Amino acid sequence: MLATVFTKTMRDRWRSMAIAVAALIVMLLLAMAVYASFDFSLYDDLPEAFRSLMNIPDNADAASLAIGVLYGLYGAFTLAGLAISMGSASIAGEEKNGTMGLLLGNPKSRSHVLVSKIANMVVLVAVGSVILWGAAYAVAAVLDVQLGDMNMVAYTFHLFANTVFYGMLAAALGAWTGSRGIASGVPAGIMVIGFIATGIFPLIEGWENVAKVFPWYYFDGADPMRAGISGGHMTVLLGSSVALGGLAWLGVNRRDLKGQTVGTNLLDRLRANPLTEKVVDRLAGSTRVARIWIKTVSEHQGMLIIVAYVMFFIMGVLMGPLYALMDTTLLEYADQLPDELWAFVGSTGSGMSTPEGFYEVETFGLMVPIAVMVVTIVIGSRGLAGEEAGRTMGLLLANPIKRRTVVLEKTYAMIALAAVVGFATWAGVWVGSLLGGLGISPLNIAAASVLGTLLGLVFGGVSMVLGAATGRVRIAAFGTVGLALTMFLINSIAILNDTVDALAALTPFDYYLQNEPLTNGMDWGNAAALIVVFVALIAIAVALFDRRDLRQTG
Repeated sequence: MLATVFTKTMRDRWRSMAIAVAALIVMLLLAMAVYASFDFSLYDDLPEAFRSLMNIPDNADAASLAIGVLYGLYGAFTLAGLAISMGSASIAGEEKNGTMGLLLGNPKSRSHVLVSKIANMVVLVAVGSVILWGAAYAVAAVLDVQLGDMNMVAYTFHLFANTVFYGMLAAALGAWTGSRGIASGVPAGIMVIGFIATGIFPLIEGWENVAKVFPWYYFDGADPMRAGISGGHMTVLLGSSVALGGLAWLGVNRRDLKGQTVGTNLLDRLRANPLTEKVVDRLAGSTRVARIWIKTVSEHQGMLIIVAYVMFFIMGVLMGPLYALMDTTLLEYADQLPDELWAFVGSTGSGMSTPEGFYEVETFGLMVPIAVMVVTIVIGSRGLAGEEAGRTMGLLLANPIKRRTVVLEKTYAMIALAAVVGFATWAGVWVGSLLGGLGISPLNIAAASVLGTLLGLVFGGVSMVLGAATGRVRIAAFGTVGLALTMFLINSIAILNDTVDALAALTPFDYYLQNEPLTNGMDWGNAAALIVVFVALIAIAVALFDRRDLRQTG
């Protein structure tokens, strides 16, 4: 019997926060070490709007730029992503796993469960923010870098408020809908759109105030690193968080909670339609689950729709007309910026003064890898380890199918969903180019989209290997994310430091944008290298899964 919901949730979640914070501290140490040798006089002459776009603080130096990039970009995304995961799992996750009834079978009310889980999220985010605050001073001391008049208390407090907001939004959506897909996908989409909007709109004359519509603006729009805590901005974020908590409380107490088997997926709806019933039955096979990949695709339809929509419409179609509206004088400053600035946003340094360079920075540098990895890592980590944790692997293997067949079918689903995201990206960028009159080659867009898809599949293969080896979803998911962040950082530093060039060649990111596919087209050698690595990883996953004793204890 549980002592408290709070302590059980803390036991389940603290490792994720600890791993994320530790990874950010290591990345900060490396980034600040690299930036410490640079001449920052160039940044002082940049227009304010452009510095806002690239997250460059006033009077930039090694400390402020490293902290701005690591905490203001990677840190904000990482902590908010964890908070969204915690918030969506609070109610919707328990319902999906079929464990809400067990919780409520104890003398605990719905309100108690919700408040305990939200309190746990807030405490973990607060502890993580405090550790990051202290780490900034510790790293600066180790490297003998001066923080000067930087207000780290204000900056990390803004980071805390921003993170809690997205977690509370996820909790509210989960409490009202019972859908973890909606509860995690919508806040993540709002976060990404807000990040892009607050960077781009200041570059468009007359649109500067539109950025204030988005929650991300209230995170660093008031420059808390220099100006201190903004009472108005914190009122918006924290006040909204309290309001969302109230909405979550109303939702969970008014709604009929769902069990694990409630609801229909896409496959069920197609089977119910007389026009598609026969075709789907042939594809899906018998009740013995002969076509596991179709079932897996159907289970992840909600996530796919959200990710594909963001990549097609937001990161593709909208970017073209927005680029056409931008002040060309501001964009010309991009050609003057050194490579170290572009490296940490995933770009090769081609700048933003050309349509290809703009799309590389805004869409392909970070967003395409993240979007495809969201899909592939979820399927890879849950495809094998998730079936074991859900005690459904035994049901699958009770049918006349081999273990390796399960691995391969899950891989087919991963490839199919990744391909959809890649196609949505290609179509969105092509349409955006047409609407903006940018003239980007559709074949070059296809090359970048295919390479981004292959990059995501490689890390999906990593998560499949970890899931096959351990049978644990968290190890498969967080282990892959940690490896991806580490390799991205190594590849970024390689652009700035020749001594780590050899290491960069060992990372999949080196085979993605290295040849600038939006400008130069497909590099078939890079594509072949990513395909070979992916196939090898799946072969390893098959071998590991064939030989391991499966876990059936959850």
